[in-house]
Amino acid sequence: MEKIFDSLITSFIDNKVGIAENFLSEPLASHLRENLAALYAGKRLQSAGTGNGRQLTHDESFRRDKIYWLDRQHHNPHENDFFDLMDRFVKYLNSTCYTGITGYEFHYTLYEKGSFYKKHLDQFQNNDSRQYSMVHYLNTDWQEADGGELRIHHEASTQDIAPRNGQSVFFKSSELEHEVVLTHAPRMSITGWLKVDRLGK
Repeated sequence: MEKIFDSLITSFIDNKVGIAENFLSEPLASHLRENLAALYAGKRLQSAGTGNGRQLTHDESFRRDKIYWLDRQHHNPHENDFFDLMDRFVKYLNSTCYTGITGYEFHYTLYEKGSFYKKHLDQFQNNDSRQYSMVHYLNTDWQEADGGELRIHHEASTQDIAPRNGQSVFFKSSELEHEVVLTHAPRMSITGWLKVDRLGK
């Protein structure tokens, strides 16, 4: 796994956007994809909002994805395998890059056909604990015509990343605006943030 971790970190250092293949093994990605599909079929996903706390709003003209938070208290073996993997990555990231990450949060994300998420930053205006954004894609047989690319806005250019199964993306939450362009097929991922605890927040 360290080779894959290094690939993600090195590409991040080179281009401000880390990309790695097979961060999630195919068996783990398959199990997580099945979990997400079952939650969706059971109407367990909720419409995602923007902001936090009292500033939380829901505006489908800005964001139309549906989410379900992962939690070890679900006692789901595959979610816990994912958390074990993230623990390994955070330990490696902290030991090699001295990032000081102390926690994380992740949710399943599903974009139904015709959904999108307009340009935004991942860090809240009133809380800077989110340091790095991560997305792990769960889409098999993704085609260019399916849309749904992650569009990263660099200073002088844009970068489109197809949400192909097994691909993971990593970038600073406070630095890069990004969006999910219109999807033409259901689009699944695990999305989350590596965090640093802030006293008094």
